[in-house]
Amino acid sequence: MTDEFDDEWSDSDDESDEGALGGPISAAGALPIATLIGGPITSTTPDASLYEVAALLAAGDIGALVVDDGGDGEDIATAIVTERDVIRALADLADPSEVRVHSVASTDLVWCDASATVAEVAELMSERYLRHVLVEEEGELVGIISARDLLGVYAASEDLDD
Repeated sequence: MTDEFDDEWSDSDDESDEGALGGPISAAGALPIATLIGGPITSTTPDASLYEVAALLAAGDIGALVVDDGGDGEDIATAIVTERDVIRALADLADPSEVRVHSVASTDLVWCDASATVAEVAELMSERYLRHVLVEEEGELVGIISARDLLGVYAASEDLDD
């Protein structure tokens, strides 16, 4: 990841400024991911039921929750539970009041630094087939970026170009 954004911020059509996916980096792709972080991080505990998870997802109009062990009073991400995790459990005809987060959440967390660019995070998501990446700054969780967030940045960029 790079801390230098000056070249990417230019309006140049110079093909030498290529992203890792092989094409030129757009102004949207050069944005630091930190510019997309907003609002509080919604979390749940490993023993929450799928009903509780669904209620939190719906109330926040979000697609993922950080799972915090909650044991020591510190907010430490131990897993992530997504809308898809809930749907998969329901598709297996599991009882949402009985299924606990720890049995469906992913503990294979993928992180990026807040200084990473939109293009870098988009590439990470593409390579790893992810929809959510945790964002850290100085070792602390500061946000979650979704594929929908990145799509919004690129779509807004296209609207501005028209």
